[in-house]
Amino acid sequence: MARLSFGVCFAPDPPPSRWVGLTQLAEEQGFDYAWLFDSHVLWQEVYPLFTLMAVNTKRIKIGPCVTNPGTRDPTVTASALATLNEISNGRMVMGIGRGDSARRVLGQHPVTVEEMEASCRLIRDLAAGREVSYDGEKIRLKWAEGHLPVYVAGYGPKALRAAGRVADGVILQLADPAIIKWCLRWVREGAEEAGRRFEDIQIQAAAPSFVSDDLAAAREQVRWFPALVSNHVVDLLKRYDPGDLPRELTDYIKARDHYDYQEHAQRGAKHTEFVPDEVIDRFCIIGSTKRCRERLEELAAIGVHQFNIYLMVEKPENVIRAYGKDVIPAFN
Repeated sequence: MARLSFGVCFAPDPPPSRWVGLTQLAEEQGFDYAWLFDSHVLWQEVYPLFTLMAVNTKRIKIGPCVTNPGTRDPTVTASALATLNEISNGRMVMGIGRGDSARRVLGQHPVTVEEMEASCRLIRDLAAGREVSYDGEKIRLKWAEGHLPVYVAGYGPKALRAAGRVADGVILQLADPAIIKWCLRWVREGAEEAGRRFEDIQIQAAAPSFVSDDLAAAREQVRWFPALVSNHVVDLLKRYDPGDLPRELTDYIKARDHYDYQEHAQRGAKHTEFVPDEVIDRFCIIGSTKRCRERLEELAAIGVHQFNIYLMVEKPENVIRAYGKDVIPAFN
């Protein structure tokens, strides 16, 4: 069976000790990554949490999934992550996107793909101690060193081509093999434009998982996720012809009538009611451990390198332990 690494991702509500403890548990159970949603109004500030996570673990890699260059100046992000790289002994990674909840909850639009791509280059260089040009000024973090892996999140062809040009990895927020295959063609195209090897880019599928023999109950734990994805689909349909996008991604949002960012990524939110079971089953990894393994085998077969579990579910420690016992060993 193909090698697949695993991550966990949390939306950091209080108390901070909760996420530190779950990160320690994930490390014990064989997970390789621990990520936090970076939306500073909806949840707690991630950088103090990253510090706590780093000093209380030894091996697991840590980072935002995802930050953006609009609510955080790229020079601040570079300095913060370079500092954390020293604290963690080189274990920081960065997921970055155009900004969805972090921007929209402030009444702002996501940044452009061009701004995001330029920020990736700037942050990576600054975090490695290299000189960059910033608003016409030459600047450098003289104390910074090492490599900061950059993962770019996206759905549309333009953002995915940018990921192919600049990213160490790409974050695809769903676990539908057909849609992921469609996305990867644009990542490959971007890599070829930049003279890079597509095979060197890490592919992350990020989605909720809930382990249970009761499939109906599992669906209710993760119904919030396709509703979250629908925000990105609505944005895509403003910029692309529906015929240029996969129907597996766009058809289900026809029944959507609203989205409340104050209930972003929350179970039981009213705005999730339009999501059909069939879409949950495609976008998420749910069911028995056997069923979860089979779905993950499909992802590994199409080139996914990492599965990042969004753990906004009841008793996330149970999911972590179930994966540690019955899923992760099968892919090592």
